[in-house]
Amino acid sequence: MWRALPVLIIVLTVVLIAAGTVHKSGYVPASTPEGAVQSLYNGIKAHDFDSAYSYVAKVSNTPPDAFYRDVAGQGGSLQTYSSLAKFDTRVLNESGDQAMVRVDSEWATAVGAIHNSRDLKLVREGDAWRVLWPVAPEPHVPPQVIPVTFLRWDVINRGSGDDWGAQNVEAPRVRIISMNATERDGATVVMGEIENEDTVPGFVSVGATLLDKDGKTLGQETSFDKISHTLLPKEVSPFRIDFPGVKLSSVKNVRMTPNSMLVPAAADPVIGVLHQQVEKDSSGHPVLSGELINESGLAVNIPHVLATFYDNSGKVIWVSDGYVDKALAPQTPVPFTLAMREDLLPQVHSYRVTVNQYSIDRPQ
Repeated sequence: MWRALPVLIIVLTVVLIAAGTVHKSGYVPASTPEGAVQSLYNGIKAHDFDSAYSYVAKVSNTPPDAFYRDVAGQGGSLQTYSSLAKFDTRVLNESGDQAMVRVDSEWATAVGAIHNSRDLKLVREGDAWRVLWPVAPEPHVPPQVIPVTFLRWDVINRGSGDDWGAQNVEAPRVRIISMNATERDGATVVMGEIENEDTVPGFVSVGATLLDKDGKTLGQETSFDKISHTLLPKEVSPFRIDFPGVKLSSVKNVRMTPNSMLVPAAADPVIGVLHQQVEKDSSGHPVLSGELINESGLAVNIPHVLATFYDNSGKVIWVSDGYVDKALAPQTPVPFTLAMREDLLPQVHSYRVTVNQYSIDRPQ
């Protein structure tokens, strides 16, 4: 019996190590395609990326570190400040050892909820279903010199030791050049464009107050992030202000308040917008898609895309915005997609895309 004890200890040790390994990875073979996708996304939601990766098909040829960067983000992008809040899955088709599952997910981010829809292919490997999760290879920009030729404005303010009567530089002159009020889903929406008419840059915002027929205030709101806040001289930005729960029929007057403040700014980075087109996404909804390319030599951490839609008379009929969850590396195209209003699509005659940028190492 004493001779059998060491053998028993060894067997128990192996069993416990195996059990601990299984518990750590959290992997349970998925018997259905939808189960595999749900297990992968539950791993992402719990930030258990090892567990999530265990449901990635080997034929994806995706290394663990590439998968981690793809789902957790890198380079100070918006994705690095995001977490999966919830998701829904739906099997689109299943035939033999292959299947397709659609995932509609909602991510909690530093700028609010972001929704994403993705169609995933699955294959059966052995007795279990796994997800094909290919990751595009990261482009490597060759070493090069990018000349810095952009304009830059610095601001020198009055110091504490200056005369009491000394004044700082005046705020830039800004003007609302167009304004349009409409109703959408039971909310009044005020939109238009604002121009920096000055020769210096400014940080701008637009406020609006809705008044009824008796002059009573129905609501006060601001454009928040549906605007390009930093405008260089002569630049134009769209803006959109939403008033949830306020019917347009009850509005008699709209009081607009443009605000500006002098700020240091630079005409860099230059972000190009390529291959813009209106198309339909996987759900059949119209979207405006394209690519962003950072033409500077420094990374842009969080790109913010604004699209202004005009009718054939040049009136602003809608303003859409969206954040790109990937950072813009120098000289590297990154795709973007903005939702469009299907009911306004026949009225859209033209559109203009502008890009805000938020970078960790540079002042905004």
